Order: sequence, then C-alpha cells, then structure tokens
Amino acid sequence: MTDRTGIFAGDNPFEIARRWLSDATETEINDPNAMALSTVDETGLPNVRMVLLKEIGDDGFWFYTNYGSAKGRELEYAGKAAIVLHWKSLRRQLRVRGRVVREDGPEADDYFASRSLKSRLGAWASKQSQPLASRTALMAEVAKVTAQKGTNPPRPPFWGGFRIEPVEIEFWADGAFRLHDRFVWRREEYENEWEISRLNP
Repeated sequence: MTDRTGIFAGDNPFEIARRWLSDATETEINDPNAMALSTVDETGLPNVRMVLLKEIGDDGFWFYTNYGSAKGRELEYAGKAAIVLHWKSLRRQLRVRGRVVREDGPEADDYFASRSLKSRLGAWASKQSQPLASRTALMAEVAKVTAQKGTNPPRPPFWGGFRIEPVEIEFWADGAFRLHDRFVWRREEYENEWEISRLNP
C-alpha cells in the first residue's frame, strides 16, 4: 500500500495503535486512553459506555471492570465487543472489533495492586450497575470494607480484566473537505495474516 505513510506507516497494527496513543498522551487534556466500549445484551440491544484502556499488547486491547457489572455480563454473554478511541486534539480515531477474552490471572492481580488504596476499596464496596439507595449507603459500605480488608486488599474475585482480540482495526485521520484518510486491517481468523485496505471517507 504505497500511500500508507506518515502516521499510518508500519507493519504491525498494535505498534501503530501504541504510537497513536502515545501521541495523544502528549496532546489530550484528559484521559487520552478513554474509549467507548460497545456491547450487546441478551436481547440484542446495544449498550455503550466510556471506559479506560489500560494496555495495548501484541495480541489485544486490555481494560478492567467488575465482572458483575452490566458490561461484564454482556461481554461474557456475547464474547465479542467493539471499542473506539477518539482524540480531538489529533483529529484521529481508532476503531477495534473482535472477540473478548477474560483475564483474571497474575496480570489482573498486578494491575489491581497498582491502583490507589481508595480505588481498591471502592472496587470491593461497589456492586456495580446494581441499584443503590443513596451515596450515604455507598460510603457506609466503603467504611465497612476498609475495616475488613485493611490497607492491602486483594483483588476481588468478581473484578478483573478483559482483552479484545481484534479481527478488525481501523485507523482514521481527519482530512480537508471531509476527505478523511481511513485504513482498515482485517483478518477472518485470529491466526491469519492481516489484509490492509484504504477506505473511502
């Protein structure tokens, strides 16, 4: 693809994605790793929310959540998801679609341990996506968990990671007169080589 140069150059889409995220870290005011995560529930109704991307590995895009939350349940149900990161400062976006793999091993333990103490206690206290009587009730639960778990709480069994292993990654950059540049990397199977195409704006 002779015109896939500049910000689109590279033979590995994960490396390009890491480079774009690094660029955004220098220019975005808040949360350059914020992404919209799209799932579907048991009825096929779509759902979308903002979450934080925590790592772009050589096999996928990692994030963490409460497994009992709406997104956790929907991810387990469908086994597939889509994400988009949009960087206004760079006028770029990154779209990903693929299967979802649960990650609740040592990597999840390490990431949980790296979070602030208040965040770790909050993860234990929150029954994410479930009805809550009041903020007072939530803070009472945080106090109770603090007394029980102390200053080094382990990772809850209901909290951990997911990895999206993509079959499609699209790199989009704003162009003059809305003639945007779009390159999509696709593979039908996860073990296959990528096919790269330029798309119309």
